Amino acid sequence: MDIISVIYCILIGLLAGSLSGLAGIGGGVVMVPLLVLFFGMTQHSAQGTALAVLPASILTIWIYYKAGNVNIPVALIICCGFIIGGYFGAKFATVLPANILRKIFSIIMLIVAVRMFFSK
Repeated sequence: MDIISVIYCILIGLLAGSLSGLAGIGGGVVMVPLLVLFFGMTQHSAQGTALAVLPASILTIWIYYKAGNVNIPVALIICCGFIIGGYFGAKFATVLPANILRKIFSIIMLIVAVRMFFSK
């Protein structure tokens, strides 16, 4: 990996981490499009790479926990569903053509953005 790629990786991480910590968004919302744009990754590779960064959120979680802003029982129940849903979602995603997966990802981001923008 050349120095420019390393710099792009650091910048993507800084941006995704900052927005995740600031706004609570999943880092994948930021990382996936940037990995596709700057590294020419397929949608599958970008999603897999963004998911591999998940352990990096431990420090962010700790800061929110120390401030009293983590509901552990709710998080654990969601985590159980996430494990099962993530397994089946990944199985399904890996057999979809990249262009279909990219469209699904884009539609989900658009729906979330519109709902958040117009909610009270």
